[in-house]
Amino acid sequence: MPADKYSVILPTYNERRNLPIITWLLAKTFNDNGINWELIIVDDNSPDGTQEVAKQLEKVYGSDKILLKPRAGKLGLGTAYIHGLQYCTGNFVIIMDADFSHHPKYIPRFIQLQKAKNLDIVTGTRYAGDGGVYGWDLKRKTISRGANLLCRIVLAPGVSDVTGSFRLYKKEVLEKIISETKSKGYVFQMEMMVRARANKFTIGEVPIAFVDRLYGESKLGSDEIIQYLKGVWTLFTTV
Repeated sequence: MPADKYSVILPTYNERRNLPIITWLLAKTFNDNGINWELIIVDDNSPDGTQEVAKQLEKVYGSDKILLKPRAGKLGLGTAYIHGLQYCTGNFVIIMDADFSHHPKYIPRFIQLQKAKNLDIVTGTRYAGDGGVYGWDLKRKTISRGANLLCRIVLAPGVSDVTGSFRLYKKEVLEKIISETKSKGYVFQMEMMVRARANKFTIGEVPIAFVDRLYGESKLGSDEIIQYLKGVWTLFTTV
């Protein structure tokens, strides 16, 4: 049986300052733990030069490790994963953010838990065990906790953090769920977990410390919150 390979899909938009550091941390984590890996960077035509940085990283780490697969513009997170999946050669896929809110140090724990229980999905959680959120103001924390609480009460997805975006999937599981997911924006990650439950996929959680982005601006706005509330109702009535 061939060794497992882990493909990281990293959607980016204006991450020029973050990308070299997160790439170095990923490479160090994988190499130090003897893990076969590749990084697919899906950039949505960032005006800050993110793609130029990615091209330099391809030269540094090799095109077998770093793959830049850009798109014409901002087309949404879900379609970024679909786009990136086309180029994944690993049998496992990791999705995460490029802004250091998801530290690569947790990836070996994800892998360890997945192997121990042969799980279909492992997700990082801010709201269980010693997980937590750092750098957010009270408003942002309240919105996130409220969104998760609402989903758990109404939809019972079986996980403590439905809006997180740091996850490990078996590749075929991600392909199945993402083909059924219709939402965009903030509600997308929640629907992924609800669809996983509906398909009876097994899910494990690893507590993580979520740290607010170092550089750049958060992409969450009032429109996203309204979309989330509509998404909860839609899933409640259809899934």
